[in-house]
Amino acid sequence: MLYIVMHKINAEIAAGGPPSKELVENMGKLIGGAVAAGKLHDGDGLLGAQTRVRLNWKSGQRSATRGPYAGDNELVASFLKIKVDTLDEAVNWATRYGEAIGAGEVEVGPITEAWDIGVAPKPEGHVPLRALLLHKADRATEAGEALPVEVQKKLGSLLDEMKRAGVFLGHERLTPSAKAKRLQRVAGRNTWTDGPFTESKELISGYIILKADSLQEAIEWTARYAEILGDIEVDVREVVAS
Repeated sequence: MLYIVMHKINAEIAAGGPPSKELVENMGKLIGGAVAAGKLHDGDGLLGAQTRVRLNWKSGQRSATRGPYAGDNELVASFLKIKVDTLDEAVNWATRYGEAIGAGEVEVGPITEAWDIGVAPKPEGHVPLRALLLHKADRATEAGEALPVEVQKKLGSLLDEMKRAGVFLGHERLTPSAKAKRLQRVAGRNTWTDGPFTESKELISGYIILKADSLQEAIEWTARYAEILGDIEVDVREVVAS
């Protein structure tokens, strides 16, 4: 089974600047261990809210808000990872994605690269932009309703087009938050809360997708993950089997 571990923006992350050398080294060891054990499926960090764009649909009309902004409805139903040339191109694909699935909100978040956190130099010349398109949850996704057949066809057609264009990097849907766990780490103490979650106000800062044999295994890994990050909020959600 696949579980996504999503950590939120905390005070240290919101302050900006590169992470400490100790954090980078400890996280590298943890991720390296997951890779060696065959447990790592995917994972990335996201740049801050000032780099993001939030798309909303109301009465068939789309609006776009560029960051920085505070968290609002940050409970994720699905996400699409893409590689494009510009942020405007990412917004265009996000618009088509949102329209295909009938989304109320999709956030475009540029992905953190090694040179953004000072662990490697930026390559010379043009560098593609990787971004995560975060589809926010609504009543239907939280109820676990299947996508209507017509929507599935539209989404499948769009993903096929993205693959042909060399834009597609990955797409995942998450089970409702009723099956989720939330870890809040404050002053070194962990508090776990069972879903469902009526709201999630903290912006997502990054994620790891684990191949785990059980939710309990994912929870144990998440506790180690949070210990490295410090005071933080982390959601653990099961990924819908494809």
